[in-house]
Amino acid sequence: MATYLIICTLTLNISALDPQFLNVPKGFKLEVFAQDLDQPRQMAEGENGTIFIGERSGQIIALIDSDKNGQADEKRVIAEKLTASSGVSMYEGDLYFSEISKIWKIEDVERWLRQNNAGVPKKILVTDNLPDDAWHGWKWLQHDLKGDLYTNVGAPCNICLSENPQYASILKFTGETWEHVARGVRNSVGFDFHPVTQKLYFTDNGRDWLGDDSPSCELNRVDAEGLFYGFPFQHAVDIKDPEFGDISSGYDYVNPILELGAHVAPTGIAFYNASQFPAAYQNNLFITLHGSWNRSEKVGYKVLRVILDKGGDVIASEDFITGWLQGQTVLGRPSAPLVISDGSMLISDDKANVIYRLSYTQ
Repeated sequence: MATYLIICTLTLNISALDPQFLNVPKGFKLEVFAQDLDQPRQMAEGENGTIFIGERSGQIIALIDSDKNGQADEKRVIAEKLTASSGVSMYEGDLYFSEISKIWKIEDVERWLRQNNAGVPKKILVTDNLPDDAWHGWKWLQHDLKGDLYTNVGAPCNICLSENPQYASILKFTGETWEHVARGVRNSVGFDFHPVTQKLYFTDNGRDWLGDDSPSCELNRVDAEGLFYGFPFQHAVDIKDPEFGDISSGYDYVNPILELGAHVAPTGIAFYNASQFPAAYQNNLFITLHGSWNRSEKVGYKVLRVILDKGGDVIASEDFITGWLQGQTVLGRPSAPLVISDGSMLISDDKANVIYRLSYTQ
């Protein structure tokens, strides 16, 4: 297990977050990369190092660290007036970003930023044939190596069955049609591809109102496309739903590879595939736990490290960054990690409205 060092120099000039301690493993340094943001969620990095962020307030922004000192010194709005924006992904120089029912792209976005000092670039509609229900409507985006675009469609409810097969799933867009990658997924707001096996790993948020400690949120792996992960009939490992559990679904259920705890609300994941961190962190998975909203005692509000063996099976998990929850006081809500080209890790916080940068210095 990691040894923790209290970082006492992290003072954020933001009213939502008083100066506090955040706990990181020994040898790591946590700093503020950007502040004064507006509910930042998923991030992506361009080839020239520009960081693109989906802000839940309806904007996509670009952050530029022109002097490479680990702090953004320029912020540009490149898309605005969006509905439930949150997901971003880069592929071959183009930036893709999401609304509830639409996905857009900006072609050669970094070239546009270099050539234009003001305004917003033209956005091109990729698809608009996703459900428009706002419940669990936040999208995560990720391209695979072939260029297929993956996204989540959450269930339009706490617990229900829907006639629309797009709900409660992870889908991929091949350029013409949507195909199912995973079914029976209540609300995944984070997935990533294993750097070696290229298998998709995704988290899922467990249902509410079955008590403080049930059911657990999940980490899952896609060993074959189209498998069924239980919702709404079964949750976590063998927890039968009281309303739908006795219904024969016609599917075999895939159990999670790791239970994360009830109501911890995973909202972003990233594999570490760079070289700045020690070798023991290579191909580890990092999960941001956004934190509970209706539990009698709050849980989550931290970054979790998941250690995998060479085949991609879970060996262990441990707290990696903590301190956003002080007693029952919430100081921030980590929402997504991103490993960037210099080997450090960015972590967005959509309550304190900052992005942190974690580097290894020892």
